[in-house]
Amino acid sequence: MSTVPFSLRLNPDVKERLDTEAKRIDRSSSWLATQAIEAMLDARTAKEEAIRLALIEAEKGEFISSEAMHRWIDSWGTENELPEPEIDIFPSRS
Repeated sequence: MSTVPFSLRLNPDVKERLDTEAKRIDRSSSWLATQAIEAMLDARTAKEEAIRLALIEAEKGEFISSEAMHRWIDSWGTENELPEPEIDIFPSRS
């Protein structure tokens, strides 16, 4: 894969940490910075997709009530742990 040059300015402490980590893993600091940038961009893309899908689900108007969620969470780690709650709030039908 071809690459293009890119430069940036770093805080001296960040640059030192980057160089230290690059030496530790026997890679260049530019390789490590590229990996970090790619990981950040991938994480942002995944977050945006998760939000998009959550909004689609929210538009349906079907939810689990906070009471049901609290009962379920409060049961965690007990002898009577409850199953995952089911949807109990539905869109009003007018």
